[in-house]
Amino acid sequence: MTRYRFLILNGPNLGALGKRQPEIYGTSGMDALPFLVHKVLGDRTDEVELSYFQSNSEGALIDRLEQAREEGMHGVVFNAGAYTHTSLALADCLAWINVPCVEVHLSNVLARSEPLRQKSYIGRHVIGVVAGFGMMSYALAVQALVQHHEKE
Repeated sequence: MTRYRFLILNGPNLGALGKRQPEIYGTSGMDALPFLVHKVLGDRTDEVELSYFQSNSEGALIDRLEQAREEGMHGVVFNAGAYTHTSLALADCLAWINVPCVEVHLSNVLARSEPLRQKSYIGRHVIGVVAGFGMMSYALAVQALVQHHEKE
C-alpha cells in the first residue's frame, strides 16, 4: 500500500550516528527511525517506503539527489551535515531537481555557538527545516513530506 517513496540522505560524519558526539547528536542511530516514523504516522506507516543513503563525499550526495529525481522519489529528508553551511553545489542541485526536500538537523543549529552553523546554503531550496529534536527530526520531516503531498 506504499503511496510515498522518500529518500533519507545523510552527509559527512553521519554514518556514525549514535556514536559520534552523543552529547550533541544523541545516542540513537538510523536503526531507530522506523520506530519513530511509526510513532509519528501511526497506522499510516505502511504508506511510506524509506530508502537510506549516507556519504562523506559531496559528489556522491549530488549523484544520489539526481538519482532520486530519476527514480521519481516523492521527497528527500536531507541532513547534509557540515555541507549545509558550505556547499553551493548541493544548493544548486536542489534548485533544479524538483523533488520536495526537508532539511534536517539533529541539534538546534541556530543555538550552536559557531556562527557558521547558523547559515544554510541549501535552506532556500527546501520546503522546510526540522532541527533540534534528535532522531525525531527525521520522523517529523517524513510526516511533513506526507502532509506536503496531501496539500497538492
